[in-house]
Amino acid sequence: MPVESDDNLPARNSISHIYDEVTRAAVLGLVVNLLLGITKLVGGIIGHSFALIADAVNSIGDVVTTVVVLFALRVAQRPADAEHPYGHTRAEGIAASNVALLIMISALLVGWEAIQRLTIQHEIPPLWTLWIAGVNVLIKEGLYQYNLRVGKRTGSSAIIANAWDHRSDAFCSLAVLMGLAAIRLGGTRFIWADEVASLVVVAAVVWSGIQLFRSSASELMDVQADSQFVDRIREVALAVKGVEDVETLWVRKSGLEYFADIHIEVDQNLSVAAGHRIGHQVKDQLMSLFPNLRDVLVHLEPFPHTHEDNDGAGKFAQD
Repeated sequence: MPVESDDNLPARNSISHIYDEVTRAAVLGLVVNLLLGITKLVGGIIGHSFALIADAVNSIGDVVTTVVVLFALRVAQRPADAEHPYGHTRAEGIAASNVALLIMISALLVGWEAIQRLTIQHEIPPLWTLWIAGVNVLIKEGLYQYNLRVGKRTGSSAIIANAWDHRSDAFCSLAVLMGLAAIRLGGTRFIWADEVASLVVVAAVVWSGIQLFRSSASELMDVQADSQFVDRIREVALAVKGVEDVETLWVRKSGLEYFADIHIEVDQNLSVAAGHRIGHQVKDQLMSLFPNLRDVLVHLEPFPHTHEDNDGAGKFAQD
């Protein structure tokens, strides 16, 4: 029974193409964040806006994150060797977890500085600081839309997460814009709004850092892949002629790629060679339709399949 490619799967893309597209999206984000970070930092210093400075630290933190991720992507594409028979795909998760800690620490330091400044009087930021914050909102929202499309097209959870980071940054800049607008409208009575806006940015950055650390640490713990992705793999395997059932299916994420362990049930009366041939067909079909699968380990079970209970008596598995 032939298996048709699902339009939602990245079947038309090779894994190298996926890495290339993800890298391009990351490089674009790096360049934009660097330019925005420098602009906001200079604007915050000249315009006496600590909220803009805090937002600049957020963008510069994203630059550092992207640099580390780009390096990790290069390492992840290295072929398997004697010391790393499963490849180097975990490099991305290791880098992301360490960067998440760095982001949270830097954000907390900025937050502490903002709290200390709450009772200090300072100059009202000029009108042009609002333009910097407003333009930043639009650019970050545009990056969110672009990265979300790339992430869905390539199946890259890293880029999808990056897209939501851009959306979070857009909301941070919106908070800065509102704080600066409050100062401009209310004068010195609302001078504290600048520091409050910076604390909103700090809270959002810390929350994003926590989510990034949780997702990367979870990946390093070999958590089961997304249920929809697992179900699609199961459907493809079941569609291969000779496969009676799928007893076990484990799929773990490693960077942009996945490793699958699947136990298929085949007619118990088949020869070893015939069963082996079906197993290879399952692997070949999965590897061709899911280019982000680094490897598939297929184990054969007899059908109907029986298990031994504690008393040693055979019983049919109720899967």
